[in-house]
Amino acid sequence: MGILGKIFTWWDGATIGTAIFNWRKGMPVGQDETGNSYYQSADGKRRWVIYNGANDASRVSPDWHGWLHGTHDGDPESYLPPARGFETAPIPNLTGTTNAYRPAGSIEHGGHRARATGDYEAWSPDAS
Repeated sequence: MGILGKIFTWWDGATIGTAIFNWRKGMPVGQDETGNSYYQSADGKRRWVIYNGANDASRVSPDWHGWLHGTHDGDPESYLPPARGFETAPIPNLTGTTNAYRPAGSIEHGGHRARATGDYEAWSPDAS
């Protein structure tokens, strides 16, 4: 993306304003496995992320989420226990993609709902 794209777009990486602020005031703290870079101000009061690709908050791993919100000091490797065998990698928000959940009966899944099973009886004002 060229310089014009960086000036006018915010949804695909850092804008020019963020890059300048980052260059002047940001101190790098670390990087996660997806390539997102994390920074904080010199006094440690502001923390932010520069995404590697589309700006989507669900792409921040749970480890770094705690750091961004000031729950922990230092990078996640300094306060988290090692990953266990049953843990899986976090999944980004899939809404709006072809991998989004589409239950039976939804328009994207064919639009045909299963028939009622017969255990429902509709209320009628005439029945006493």
